[in-house]
Amino acid sequence: MPPSAAPPTAELRAQIAGVFVGRPTVIGEVRGRPVESAIGKHRVAAPTLALATTNLDGDRQADLSVHGGPDKAVYAYPAAHYPAWRADGFDVDVGGFGENVTLAGVDEHAVLLGDVWRWGDGLLQVSQPRAPCYKLALHAGRRDVGPRMIATGRSGWYLRVLAEGTVPTSGELVLVERPADAPTVADTFAAVFGAGGHPVSPSVVDRVLASPALAEAWRAPLLARRARSA
Repeated sequence: MPPSAAPPTAELRAQIAGVFVGRPTVIGEVRGRPVESAIGKHRVAAPTLALATTNLDGDRQADLSVHGGPDKAVYAYPAAHYPAWRADGFDVDVGGFGENVTLAGVDEHAVLLGDVWRWGDGLLQVSQPRAPCYKLALHAGRRDVGPRMIATGRSGWYLRVLAEGTVPTSGELVLVERPADAPTVADTFAAVFGAGGHPVSPSVVDRVLASPALAEAWRAPLLARRARSA
């Protein structure tokens, strides 16, 4: 997963392959205790739904200390990754990674940290990639799903809501603002987890830290890593 550059276009569009919401349910046990998560979502059949500052209507999170909140209001995932996951032996289909919106035509190498997208009446800004966690492993029934996500960079990304509104469940998201010199989502993910599992250069880390759009949850560990290597 080498450092990458996004296409310099203001006409970037992402086709909606599905919109999903869910509420917390028990998805398994850890050390004999039940684990709740809303990672198992259902496709929204209605033509539109409301987008608020921290959620799509009907979507909730079980543990707000690590999931949800303003920097993780909407989770987007590329539709193109699903055939690759199935080729890797994972039984998943669109919506299977707990995303709110599955998008065709874009991926982590085409989307920049800080990109602003229009979705219906709403405006959203890319804030951070998704980091794999133990709940993803429980949901997938595979302990190797997290390491595979790190190795491939197939993370998807979170968006914060800049303007609330009504959003369609079909159609497209349109890029309306692109920050200059911003890193891709792929490079942002690599700054924390490495590129294909291998550390990236300090210049990549510095470029990610220079983005004012980066969520604090990703900034803090990167600052600590840079301080240790100084």
